[in-house]
Amino acid sequence: MKQPTILIISDAAEFSRAVTGRWQMERTVPAFTLMGGDLCQELDPATFDLAIVGSVRGDVLAKVFKALESANRPVVCVCSVEQSEPAGRDAQPRVMVLRQYEGWLEALVLLSQESLRHCEALERAERAQEATTVLQRQATLGRYMLEMRHTVNNTLTSVLGNSELLLLEPGALSAGARSQIETVRNMALRMHEIMQRFSSLEKELSVVEKQVEKENRAQAAGASA
Repeated sequence: MKQPTILIISDAAEFSRAVTGRWQMERTVPAFTLMGGDLCQELDPATFDLAIVGSVRGDVLAKVFKALESANRPVVCVCSVEQSEPAGRDAQPRVMVLRQYEGWLEALVLLSQESLRHCEALERAERAQEATTVLQRQATLGRYMLEMRHTVNNTLTSVLGNSELLLLEPGALSAGARSQIETVRNMALRMHEIMQRFSSLEKELSVVEKQVEKENRAQAAGASA
């Protein structure tokens, strides 16, 4: 896991010191960015992975939540035990509220770590989905080529046969026309070689697939035994 960056938004220096100080006890320490509530306007989501909000004045808290909403990053809001529901939180479902009961710093670290792991897992899933989409598109193209290879080979045979017949008639073609037909024949031969290699590759992959299936069956039989 790459080193995450945590944005701490607070108007109280002691809150930021408490959070960063507690994190120094962990084996893996994230990078921290500190910001006051008044400075929280437009946030670049690429600069942090999680935000912790605490000790922010009530008159700017809703604006802070609004700025964090557009960043689309997980948010942990730390409130005192006596404090009511943070203003603007009801419209921000991504905000997790943590009360400052005994041991709240430990709970904050655990909650933040789990949130970061969850985000990383989602990113990996999205990358895997994108890769799967690309592979599916390529597989579709491969299946189409398999289905059409006989038609392509028949077409190439016709092109080669007719070009060879034209070239066998001496004097029937001008030098320029003969050169062009030779080019057509040579390119058709090249395409034919490519299609032959494609068919050979299909057979090689089929042999590998059968070998893998055989090994899997053997492993399954060994495990059951």
